[in-house]
Amino acid sequence: MTRRILFLCVANSARSQMAEGLARNLLGGRVEVLSAGSQPTKVNPYAIEAMREVGIDITGHRSKSVDEIDTAQLDLVVTLCADEVCPVLAGGTRRLHWPIPDPASPDPALSPEELRQRFRSARDQIRARMEILATLLDLPAGP
Repeated sequence: MTRRILFLCVANSARSQMAEGLARNLLGGRVEVLSAGSQPTKVNPYAIEAMREVGIDITGHRSKSVDEIDTAQLDLVVTLCADEVCPVLAGGTRRLHWPIPDPASPDPALSPEELRQRFRSARDQIRARMEILATLLDLPAGP
């Protein structure tokens, strides 16, 4: 049975995009992986760069609205919001919440290297949680 997992945040620009890329890489074709946001924007270039550093290409990803997803067909929703208000889906779909701070920031005081570090930290936190997710789904982690 194919499992469908949705990684959900607000903008679908960073955390959920990195989670989608990591899940596809770590869980392989054993699950169908999606990401979306309640207010999609565009994939953040720092997210693309952070993923490239670990050998995962998300340049082809695009930010998607949760309205594009058939939520009735989902087996699991993972929300990745911390300080902002996470989108909530109605229904009885199993949910996990990973409160990871948004690495994106409009703060002009942050240098490009500080932003890169924030994205690396978010990526690494998500990757660590993927092992837990694989366990919950009874899937071995790794390609």
